[in-house]
Amino acid sequence: MRSIFDTISQSMPTVTIAAIVDILLVAFLVYQFLMIVRGRRAAHILVGVLILAAMYVASAAFGLDLIRTILSSVAPYAPFALVVMFQSEIRRLLARIGRRRWLSIGGRLQKREFAEELVLALQQLSHQKTGALVVIERDIGLRTFIESGVLLDASLSRDLLLTIFRTGSALHDGAVIVQGQRIAAAACFLPLTVRPGVARSLGTRHRAGIGVTEETDCLSLVVSEETGRISVAAFGEIEMDVSPARLEERITEHIIHKRTAPSFRQQLAEREDDVSLDREGARDATAD
Repeated sequence: MRSIFDTISQSMPTVTIAAIVDILLVAFLVYQFLMIVRGRRAAHILVGVLILAAMYVASAAFGLDLIRTILSSVAPYAPFALVVMFQSEIRRLLARIGRRRWLSIGGRLQKREFAEELVLALQQLSHQKTGALVVIERDIGLRTFIESGVLLDASLSRDLLLTIFRTGSALHDGAVIVQGQRIAAAACFLPLTVRPGVARSLGTRHRAGIGVTEETDCLSLVVSEETGRISVAAFGEIEMDVSPARLEERITEHIIHKRTAPSFRQQLAEREDDVSLDREGARDATAD
């Protein structure tokens, strides 16, 4: 019995680290390709190719010489045909691999492009005096607020932001929430700040932009519908009338370099208690 096991173990190839890495890389590429062709017409083409491959194996096993001869004569041209048929999917696969953050440099470049798109969109909205509120998620999740709006999960672009905030659009009112450099949702409801001084001097859009930063570490970008001025809110504080250069600087500092206000976590916990007390007082005053 031991000799049988020894014979089997000797006949099996030795599994090395290089072989494991090779298998994992092939599995990764196959998975990415299947994710791309899923739900597309290319999926049906792929099924047809697999059926032809199964027919070739069956013809070789059962001695169907005519079918095997036909398929074997077509086989040399199959790679060229596959490249032509799956050219768009191959491009998507390469683009998908290239978009991954293999190096921190690539991730920083993507974030800078993301910041530039945001600045261009808000700058145009400012010139048009179109009100807008964009909230950028950082470490603390905004899922509660995302679920209050219309889910989009779309790539962030200047044109899409301009379309969302176009006057008369169904998604114009409310906030756009950006999550992982993608627009997660639009027309989202945000909590309003209840600090007395801010509540009296600013409108609803600015109060909402400040309110969400009092509860999370996000960054709020606000465009005034009356003046067209751009404001930036973070950690419960707002900077009014910022220039495009200053806006890009704030986005870069907050999202790319992730600069945080001193002891923000502690301040956040204390501010949440203060906000809850202020809301209870306002509720009691309304009831009276």
